[in-house]
Amino acid sequence: MKKSLPAKAAAAAAALLLLGACTRETPAGWQGYLEGEFVHVAAPLAGRVETVAVRRGDRVPAGAPLFVLEHAAETAAAREAAERVRAAAARLADLRLGARPTELAALDARLEQNRAAAELAQRDRQRQEDLFKSGALPANELDRARLSHERSLRAVEETVAQLATARLGGRPDFLAAAAADLAAAQAAAERAAWAVAQKTQTAPAAALVHDTLFRPGEFAGAGQPVVSLLPPENLKVRFFIPEADLARLRPGTRVQVALSGRPAPLAATVAYVSPKPEYTPPVLYNRANRAKLVFLAEATFAPGGAPDLNPGQPADVTLAAP
Repeated sequence: MKKSLPAKAAAAAAALLLLGACTRETPAGWQGYLEGEFVHVAAPLAGRVETVAVRRGDRVPAGAPLFVLEHAAETAAAREAAERVRAAAARLADLRLGARPTELAALDARLEQNRAAAELAQRDRQRQEDLFKSGALPANELDRARLSHERSLRAVEETVAQLATARLGGRPDFLAAAAADLAAAQAAAERAAWAVAQKTQTAPAAALVHDTLFRPGEFAGAGQPVVSLLPPENLKVRFFIPEADLARLRPGTRVQVALSGRPAPLAATVAYVSPKPEYTPPVLYNRANRAKLVFLAEATFAPGGAPDLNPGQPADVTLAAP
């Protein structure tokens, strides 16, 4: 029995609905844009800007000079600190050396004099003892000769001790104090040299000069950025994924980023997926902006994998092929 026309139409419509359900695809990707994490280069000390060595849009290598602040006062302080180091080192060396050669020579001469006087006093004592034994000398004269000999011997011992002390140098506590003064002076010199070095800032990495915030002659406060840099590795893509696709993306998931004007997409890796949803995403460069539940995700490029890109560029993000 043949089917009627209405029955045939209903069967065809059901087949189309079934085919559409079977061939319905998940979204091909997500819309987003490039975002840059800028490096704001500043000096930790305040000063007037003397020179700015870069211009907006320049690409500079790591270590390239960026700007110089006035540093006359810091340079003078560094010279003063260096002189204090030399003075402290000289005082410590002087204490370690002991007496000067001429002072040691004077003590040597005094020692010889005292030894000669002691020898003369010994001979005189011997004569007085002989006279005392013969009865020709009173006892008090003998006592005087003995005391004179003893005094001469003590003078020799005193000079020997003075000579030994002069050769020893400064006392241990004086040496420790002088060494501490030298260490303090060296620390002050290092701090002064650091202050001079901080007035000249260089690029911490190869980067694009995004902006220069001061001109020569203007005063920059301590920690106030003078140059803004954008290293290529600080570029990332931010995109928003609906709740239904949340399970497909986790940190470490590889994605591809398509940009206008580039024939091939760029490889990237998901680094962050926000745990909080957003109901109204920011401006997205898609064809149908709708209020829907989305989650922010961020993906970073491999080193050297994001050349000549600029923040704000619209991007299409898709899963990378397994």
